Parts: sequence; structure tokens; C-alpha cells
Amino acid sequence: MDLLGSILNSMEKPPEIDEKRKEQMKKQKEQLEKQQAYEKREMAKFRTYCEERVNRFMKDKNRKALQFQPLNRFYRSIVHDVAQIAGLTAMSFGAEDIDRYIVVYKKEHAPTEDEICARRNGEEWNAEIAQKYVQKRLEAKEAEEIRQMKPTEVKPNSNYKDKYAHLIGQEAAEKAAKKTETNKSYGFVPSENKRDMRTIEAVQADLQAKKKMKLSQASTSTNETQDE
Repeated sequence: MDLLGSILNSMEKPPEIDEKRKEQMKKQKEQLEKQQAYEKREMAKFRTYCEERVNRFMKDKNRKALQFQPLNRFYRSIVHDVAQIAGLTAMSFGAEDIDRYIVVYKKEHAPTEDEICARRNGEEWNAEIAQKYVQKRLEAKEAEEIRQMKPTEVKPNSNYKDKYAHLIGQEAAEKAAKKTETNKSYGFVPSENKRDMRTIEAVQADLQAKKKMKLSQASTSTNETQDE
């Protein structure tokens, strides 16, 4: 009987384990529901907080932007939703899970490119920072204007002797390149000195004058011969 009783007792133990698991699951469910209820209350509370700040911001004609404190992704989504409903523009700046924050702008006071660039670089936007970025743009514009004013040196894509060096050898390529260069000197006088800088009309006038002079000289010589 003692052996049978021990066997029966051992068979009743598994149901007791199941009861414990059920109890644990019940407690976990209750904790989860409490957590969800808490988060829901906090979400509603934060949304009310956002709506109040946004309403005050919209009524203040002197304010152009409203900056929120760093928030996680969930709370930022609430700010974006409230701003969109109010007809405002909301932009996020900063590093995720570190200092990501939102700035809400009125439609008529959208952020400038300088402000967006500064905030993305981790800088706070104020009058001093704005002036710094204006100065940077002016300096960049002046540098670009100076660069465009400088004459651009035109360089050939390739060198003649380098182009054919692998085919005929470096020395032969250099000789071939020299032969293609313009001969700047003919005889003992540089070609630049031989160029006639006169116009066609001036050359024709000079030729006619020389022709008349020769005819005159010939006529004079003929008369002198006849006199003799």
C-alpha cells in the first residue's frame, strides 16, 4: 500500500506545476496591462502638453519657431502629429537615441538652408551663428568669382611622343615630335621678323608708289640721255 500511495502522490504533482505556471502567467498579464495603461496615460498627458505649447506658440506673433527637448521616437511621433494637425512644419535634428529633438515652424517662417545646415551640424541657431553662415556663403561666392576670372590653361589630353613611345621607342618618338613642331626660323632671320604687319591696302599703295618712282626715274634718265 505504501508503494502504491507513493506512486499516486507522484502522479498528482504535475497538475500542481501547471497551476503555478498559470499563476505566473496571470501575474505577468496583470503587469503588462498595468504598464500599457500607464503608457497610455503618459501618452495622453504628453499629447495635451504638446497641444498646449503649440497653441501658445501659434498665438505668439513674435515667435517663429518652437523647439522641444530631446525625445525618443515614440514621443516625437506625437509632436509631428500635433504639428501637422495645426498646419505647422516640424523637423527633427540631432542623433537618434542621443539628442534627437524637434523644431516646429510656422508656415510663413520656414527655416533657411543655413539654419538647417547648422542644426544638422549640431549647432544651436541664433543671430551669431546666422551671421557666421552668411559670411561663409559670401566668402565661397567671392572665391568662385575669382576662380572663374582666372584664365584656364588648355592642356592636350596626351603627349604626341608618349602616345607612340610604346610603338617606336622613346627616342624615336621624341624625334618625330620635334619634326612636327613649327620651324620658327628661316635662314638667319626669325620668322616673326619676316611677317608683314601692313594691311593689303597699305601694301598696294606702297607698290604703286615704288612703280611711279621707277617710271619717274626712267623718264628722267631718258631725258638726260637725249640732252647729251
